[in-house]
Amino acid sequence: MIFPLPTCQRACWLGQIAAVGGVLLMLGGCAGEQSALDPAGRGAEQIAALFWWMLGGAVVIWCIVVGLAIYAIRIAPGPHDDRQMRLWVIGGGAVIPTLVLTVLLIYGLSMLPGLVRAAPEGSLQVDVVGLQWWWQVRYPASESVKLANEIRIPVGEPVQFNLTSADVIHSFWIPALGGKVDMVPGRETRLTLEPTRTGRFRGVCAEYCGASHALMAFDVVVMERAAFDEWLAAQQEPAKEPQGPLEVRGREVFLRRGCGACHAVRGTRADGVIGPDLTHVGGRASLGAGTLENSPDAFRKWIAHTSRTKPAVRMPDFDMIPEADMRALAAYLESLQ
Repeated sequence: MIFPLPTCQRACWLGQIAAVGGVLLMLGGCAGEQSALDPAGRGAEQIAALFWWMLGGAVVIWCIVVGLAIYAIRIAPGPHDDRQMRLWVIGGGAVIPTLVLTVLLIYGLSMLPGLVRAAPEGSLQVDVVGLQWWWQVRYPASESVKLANEIRIPVGEPVQFNLTSADVIHSFWIPALGGKVDMVPGRETRLTLEPTRTGRFRGVCAEYCGASHALMAFDVVVMERAAFDEWLAAQQEPAKEPQGPLEVRGREVFLRRGCGACHAVRGTRADGVIGPDLTHVGGRASLGAGTLENSPDAFRKWIAHTSRTKPAVRMPDFDMIPEADMRALAAYLESLQ
């Protein structure tokens, strides 16, 4: 015969299962391309170490406080010696937590010089401008290279990011590589990051900046030095000539519809500066600052229904373009590798 568990015991079991499930969910966020606890840079490694030490300190304090409560309520209930209890309360509730927090504070402050250091002279520099709601990226050493929502840097070398904003306060953050820095209009701030392994990581804006703040991501690709140099050289080249009739028609649509008033495609008469440079847009991982994966279908969706895809974006919808022209335009943009 099966006897049902008492209600209180069933509730206890359900609570334990829920707690385990919650822990597993939290652990699932400790890895990935946007995890500060899966570091791929010197700064991120220090920040992750500080987090684990702080977590350890919190566990120590929690265990002491809860242990005292259990002792007083369950193990030795009833009257207690006043002098002994004062020692336990003052020692366990004030002295030990103060010592633990002081050690953590000293440890955290000791990290600051390394986290805010300037990059050595001659290091690669990357200029990043935050806009509502995308990122303009420039490489000062190669003036013609202008990207949007994608940054590539070599592994094992310090890189200095020169950060500013064109409109409101943004915050530049690549969790897997290091800490975040605010981007303030009219002021340039600097951040030095040193990636320790190759891969693709995700950056975000960490300061609420308007309607599409959550749709303002960017890709960071960390490469071997030789591969980075090859990529940078390719980015300096103008756009390739369209190869097929569909792409040729797409370029004609791009120029005829006035897209060049806002966007630039080097090698054509399109020289706009308001929107992202599209010279090599087909080689980027995403469109609309991480809003859509890069594909011809995504190009058509973005061009025709921009405001529906990304609220309050400043690019107007072009849903009046005929479907045949839209397919050609998407094919041309995808060919700009």
